[in-house]
Amino acid sequence: MRLSGFALILALVAGPALAQDLPSWNDGPRKQAIVDFVTAATTEGGPGWIAPQDRIATFDNDGTLWAEQPLYFQGLFAIDRIQKLAARHPEWKLQQPFKGVLEGDLKAVAGSGGKGATEILAVTHAWMTADAFEGIVNDWIKTARHPKTGLPYDEMIYQPMVELMDYLRDNGFQTWIVSGGGIDFMRPWADDTYGIPPQQIVGSQIAEEYQIIDGKPEFMRKPEVFFVDDGAGKPVGIERHIGKRPVMAFGNSDGDYQMLEYVTAGDGPSLGMIVHHTDAKREFAYDRDSHIGKLDKAMTDAPDKGWLLIDMAQDWSRVYPDP
Repeated sequence: MRLSGFALILALVAGPALAQDLPSWNDGPRKQAIVDFVTAATTEGGPGWIAPQDRIATFDNDGTLWAEQPLYFQGLFAIDRIQKLAARHPEWKLQQPFKGVLEGDLKAVAGSGGKGATEILAVTHAWMTADAFEGIVNDWIKTARHPKTGLPYDEMIYQPMVELMDYLRDNGFQTWIVSGGGIDFMRPWADDTYGIPPQQIVGSQIAEEYQIIDGKPEFMRKPEVFFVDDGAGKPVGIERHIGKRPVMAFGNSDGDYQMLEYVTAGDGPSLGMIVHHTDAKREFAYDRDSHIGKLDKAMTDAPDKGWLLIDMAQDWSRVYPDP
């Protein structure tokens, strides 16, 4: 995607990249690395100059832009959907994986394997039109609450990362989400929450079929996985959706390893950063042994790869937006 002529002019005449544009970031080497990179990228004629049309930054979502514990939020969405639909399906009380979901027995759910996952996908994400699914997601994001914090899910976004995306856009960067989460789960709310429009979201996808329903063109969602945008799938998603190598990548787990690897392997300037969850008091602390957002290989290889770890406890003055 290229910037419009007007946006290109704005990018070329933009003021200098300023550290005060990141108020929720504490002064330190990670904040300085961001400011230095953006300053160099926007200094025409300098060694770090990046043409405006090539200023592309990619962000994982779960654990990078919003929280992901104790379960990926899309998983919590599926659980809420099953609980809401259970009254219509009394047989679920005796049938796995639904029995496990209703009883809060996630081990039993996991034990149902791929077959169980497909059944959950079918009843919560498929056999409906794309418009119907979008409406369900919109209703959920407006009304659902996190089981531990009691906050709406879209208030558990990371304020420093929101500021970072605003800062990058103010300096002529495109900001893209590249997430293992469902593309159709993120599209309904990401623009209002992050300022990222639907066409700049890359995510996992289930199969869809074009149909005419009651005389109206619709997309019918099917209980089949079409594309998984995680691990090695992330560079593929970037190639297919963006069409060129980004220059910045932000992740938080080993699922982002290949995206960071791909983005920082280009010939020109690049920056890869990893959100390290070190703040048990304000958020959650986890890395190598976590069942969600495991950060092991990427953390081990980060020094050799030149990737910087963002220490949540040390680098951020606040985590979530003010109420």
